[in-house]
Amino acid sequence: MHPADRPPQCRQRPEAGQDLEAAYRAHRNSLFHFLRRKAGAEEAPDLVQEVFARAAGSEQRYQLANPGGFLRRIAQNLLIDRARRQKSSRATFFPLRDEGEGATPAAQEWNLEAADLLRLYEGAVDALPPKTRRVFLMHRVDELSYREIHEALGISIATVEYHMMRALAQISKVVDEGR
Repeated sequence: MHPADRPPQCRQRPEAGQDLEAAYRAHRNSLFHFLRRKAGAEEAPDLVQEVFARAAGSEQRYQLANPGGFLRRIAQNLLIDRARRQKSSRATFFPLRDEGEGATPAAQEWNLEAADLLRLYEGAVDALPPKTRRVFLMHRVDELSYREIHEALGISIATVEYHMMRALAQISKVVDEGR
């Protein structure tokens, strides 16, 4: 069957497959090295395949202005998802007691923990280098996209990504150490 004879939902845009294939050839090695550093040599090949599987399923694959950044973002999101799954899969067991020893209601304890967490978070943001803090706040508070931050500050999108990753890593480290 000729592609033009297929129903519209079955037609593929030929340039999308070619763009993704070209992106694969151009960026698979750098993605592999990035993922090997972050997840280990054994898992990196599978993660690279997962990145391209996610890219192939994305509607954005039809308009790749920055294929390397697109693939890197997918890889970062994949690592974040993986870390969340690993963190949530850790089970904590508490012994069951018949007598109620709760000195404070759970909501009160959660409010105290939330206040402590907010204090750690704000301290971590305040401790960021000025440019990193500015990029972070523009993205998270002002809700600007990376492209808008790039245009406002006159820095590359890769630099915006660098500052965001640096901010998230430093904030995460401070919050994790403070718990």
